Amino acid sequence: MRILVTGAAGLIGGELCARLTASGHQVAGLVRSNPDVLANDGTRAEIEEVLHGDLSQEGMGLEAGVLDRLSGDLDLVLHCAALTRFDLEEEAYRATNVDGTARALELARRAGANFLHISTAYVCGGRSGDILESDALPSGGFTNVYEASKAEAEALVRASGVPFAIARPSIVVGDSRTGAIRQFDTIYAAFKLIAEGRVRHMPVRDGATLDFVPLDHVARGIVALTENFEQASGGAYHLVSGGPVPVSDFAAAIGSFAEFDAPALVAAEGFDPSTLPAMERRLFRRVAGLYANYFQRDPQFDDTQLRAATGLVPPAMDQALLRKLIQYCLDVGFLKAREPQRISG
Repeated sequence: MRILVTGAAGLIGGELCARLTASGHQVAGLVRSNPDVLANDGTRAEIEEVLHGDLSQEGMGLEAGVLDRLSGDLDLVLHCAALTRFDLEEEAYRATNVDGTARALELARRAGANFLHISTAYVCGGRSGDILESDALPSGGFTNVYEASKAEAEALVRASGVPFAIARPSIVVGDSRTGAIRQFDTIYAAFKLIAEGRVRHMPVRDGATLDFVPLDHVARGIVALTENFEQASGGAYHLVSGGPVPVSDFAAAIGSFAEFDAPALVAAEGFDPSTLPAMERRLFRRVAGLYANYFQRDPQFDDTQLRAATGLVPPAMDQALLRKLIQYCLDVGFLKAREPQRISG
């Protein structure tokens, strides 16, 4: 199969390029500024071609001749590219996540190719309770512009007339076997501040959970959907934990390390970040607070359709796996151990 992977230099995109190439597919990767297409273990994905483009620009930032060539020789557009940060202006998300998806769809239409769209499980917005893969997209209630932009992109995909499937990962974390992750971005930035004690207070609600899904499960699921696209076509598929982690268990996992203290979980109702110490207040507002809403809801993502289409079951996100993920962060120096207290006298 001839596949174009957008966002090929990203965490998910790079791992998919490596796995699809290893499975014998012909893969081209679209990148923006970073030319390195790497698997999660840091090895180079031996794809056929790296294309430099920009989804926020007309024609995906590609020369007309390149677009013409792709349009004549493409079976699937695997659309991974997206802005996933939470601190940008609305226009930035629209340019890449919405308009960029429209441009990738147009290429698939010209090529007569299928379209596998990588979205997020959190297109459900701020809902808690059971979230089915077949649920209609909400028209509002999103907790940030990123979620809203991904829901709008999904609507474009569904209305496009291009044969499609949608994969919806939740909060992607490291490999379930080793804890390894190549890029420490998104929620890892907040996790670092919390674990190292620079943000000591997190506002939570009773019963809140975090749906962490290992990268290897996400990658296996997307490869399976790619290789069984005819069966998957027209559906949405949750790539999720199968059992979300209570926020209190996540805090306990951090506190189980001698290097760290568990964060103080405080009631979201009445929480006022302006009362925090100056440095903690600044870091909360700039980083950790952007993810605070994820500590205040309890979506229970159903993945029945994913299991039926692929036969895959996610690894259990238990304390052992949480500790493995944290230990990896320590081992590679992403997390800094607390300095021991000096005893005078």
